[in-house]
Amino acid sequence: MPHATQIADPFHVVKLANSAVDDVRRRVHNHTTGGRGTKGDHLYRTRRLLLRAAERISERGRTKLRGLLAAGDPRGEVRDAWHAKETLRGIYRIGDHDLALEALDELSRDLRDETFSAELNKLGRTLRAWRTQITNWHLCQITNGPTEAAINLAKLIKRVSLGTANLDHYRTRVLLYAGKPDWTLLDNLTPRQNAKSRNSSI
Repeated sequence: MPHATQIADPFHVVKLANSAVDDVRRRVHNHTTGGRGTKGDHLYRTRRLLLRAAERISERGRTKLRGLLAAGDPRGEVRDAWHAKETLRGIYRIGDHDLALEALDELSRDLRDETFSAELNKLGRTLRAWRTQITNWHLCQITNGPTEAAINLAKLIKRVSLGTANLDHYRTRVLLYAGKPDWTLLDNLTPRQNAKSRNSSI
C-alpha cells in the first residue's frame, strides 16, 4: 500500500514518554539511595502518580507528588521528565495539524538540549525522527487501539484455555468475554452443534 499514510498511535507515543519518565526515576533513585526502590522511598512512592494523566490526579495526589519529588528529586530531573510527558500529551489536544507539528518540533528541540537528562535527549531525538507520523494523527484522528484490544483479548482467551480445538467454541467464548455476543452466529450450526455451543458458554 504505497499511498497509505503512516500514523503513530497516540497510545504508543505516550507510552514511550512514560518509559522515559520511569527510566529517569529509576536512575535518580539508584544514584541518590544506592539501590532499588522500596515502599518507603520517596521516588518509589511516586511511580504510579508519575504515570497517571495530570487531569486524573486529585489535589491531594498533586500535593503528595510535589512533596515526594521535593524530597527525592534533588536536581529536578524526574519533574522535568514528567512535565515533558504531559507536554507531549497536550499536543494531542491541539486541533490544528500545523500547530501540532510546530509544538512537537519545539518540544523535541527543547528535549535535545544538553541541560536535560540523557533519557529526555533520546526522547527528543525519537520525536524528531517520527514527527510526521506522530502529527499525521491530527489529520484524521484514527487509532487502532480498539483493534489491538480485541486481538489481545482473543489471544488471552486462547492462552488461558491452553488452545482450542473447536473454532465455534472459541468464537463464542471471545464474544462472551467481549461482552457483545452475537447469537445469530449459531443459526448456521446444526442442532447438535448449537446445543454444544450454548452449553460451553454457560
